[in-house]
Formats: sequence, structure tokens, C-alpha cells
Amino acid sequence: LLPLLLGIPDLNLPPLNALSAWLLLPSCVCLSLSLIGGAGVGWTFYPPLSSAGYSGWGVDFLMFSLHLAGISSVLGSINFICTILEVMLDEGVGRHSILVWAYLFTSILLLLSLPVLAAA
Repeated sequence: LLPLLLGIPDLNLPPLNALSAWLLLPSCVCLSLSLIGGAGVGWTFYPPLSSAGYSGWGVDFLMFSLHLAGISSVLGSINFICTILEVMLDEGVGRHSILVWAYLFTSILLLLSLPVLAAA
């Protein structure tokens, strides 16, 4: 939808867009594998906060799936930001709709929040 709103044929960095899309498939596979193995471990599975460790591989696949999805989101938001800024620098800032600005601010907020969520 973003290239259509900006009036351009494709996003700024097509290889980054392809990498972002191809990371979602392994993320979905790892998520499915974690559901088979059982990822429920109680309140938390981090050793400093839990009294016992977890058994099995379901939690590992779940965490890896979340990390892959986060990497995919970060790459996509970088691509969005680069595309929007390049078009706005070429054509001026006042020409675009509020939805393009919403994409830009949401991508910036995503870049700021995802590392915090991954560290938590």
C-alpha cells in the first residue's frame, strides 16, 4: 500500500524487502514447532526469575520464532523509513497524505520499541 500512496513502483530497498518477507516463513515454522513441543512453562522461563528450568525444546523454538519476527519487522520498518524519506526529500513534505505520515511515525516507533521488547 505504501508504494501506491507514494506513487512509486516499488519500495526503496527491494532486497531488504525480500529478506524481511522471507524471514516470516521460518518464524511461522518455528512457532508451529513450539506449539507441538509445548511452550507453556509457567510465569517465566528465565533462570534468574524462575525457580526451575524448563524441559524440552518448545520454548527455544518459540523464542527463536519471536526473534525472527522481530528482525523481519525491523528490516521492514527500515525499508519504509528509507523509502518515505527519499520520496519526501525529492518531492517535498507537504504533498503526501496523513496516512504516509502515520506509516513514517509508526515505523520509527517500531524501531524504538522492538529492541526494548526483545531485551525484556
